[in-house]
Amino acid sequence: MHLLAFAESIQLFPDGTIFIHIALILIMIWVLNRTLFKPINRVLATRDKFKGVEGGEAGPILRDAAEKESRYTRELLETRSKGYELIEKEQKEAAADREEKINRVKAEVAEKFDAGKAEVEKQAAETRKTLAADAEKIADTIAANILKA
Repeated sequence: MHLLAFAESIQLFPDGTIFIHIALILIMIWVLNRTLFKPINRVLATRDKFKGVEGGEAGPILRDAAEKESRYTRELLETRSKGYELIEKEQKEAAADREEKINRVKAEVAEKFDAGKAEVEKQAAETRKTLAADAEKIADTIAANILKA
């Protein structure tokens, strides 16, 4: 029943107390601005000023880090390319050395082959002479045997 008592005193149409309420709200806004909102806004403004467009104190550090990263990447690529060039140079030198050794071995084999071939031809010539001499002796022996008979 107590709530019904308040329900009867509620007015739907504003009266002169509305001006008191508006004045109280304006005073409350002024007090809040002085005590709460201005210090908070000052802190936010200071933070934005130090942060700025470039990130405040972190800006130079971030730029330095980005510069160091780009220099690292560039030097890494240069070092890799130098390494690849060195590997390619070593491979070319090894291939040239191998080719030189192969050519030297081929020359030695050809020389030994030619020497062996000359030796075989010399032996074949000596064998032919020996066979010719033996054939002549055999022919003389045969002729002598035929004449004796």
